[in-house]
Amino acid sequence: MLGLDIPDDTIVVADFEAGIGTLTRLGETKVDAVVVVTDPTVKSLEVASRAATLAEEHTSGPIVIVANRVLDDADRDAVKHTLSGRTVVLVPEDDAIPAADRADTAPLEASPDSPAVRALRELAPLLVGS
Repeated sequence: MLGLDIPDDTIVVADFEAGIGTLTRLGETKVDAVVVVTDPTVKSLEVASRAATLAEEHTSGPIVIVANRVLDDADRDAVKHTLSGRTVVLVPEDDAIPAADRADTAPLEASPDSPAVRALRELAPLLVGS
């Protein structure tokens, strides 16, 4: 995918492997926006911070970090401390997400007002215009 010639008016959303490998292989390629997804664990947050720093070399648009499965104030504090100065969306742990998966439906359809879905709705405005 990294070598494809994609027209400027095309929107591509790609879910790459975990870690920073894809970002290190981008070379001179520029992207419009980057979303980094992390859990609120020490190692995951360190990788997310490195990924966001690498992404700065490859985008002039937004870099948003989604901290997923946030349980409590300790998780929120760890995210805010490690990713200080970054744009972060905190997504709480939410039983509606695995329930939707078990029902083979999208969480947005199954539980549009669940805490995690409400948090994820914050992501789109951060990326619009990128």
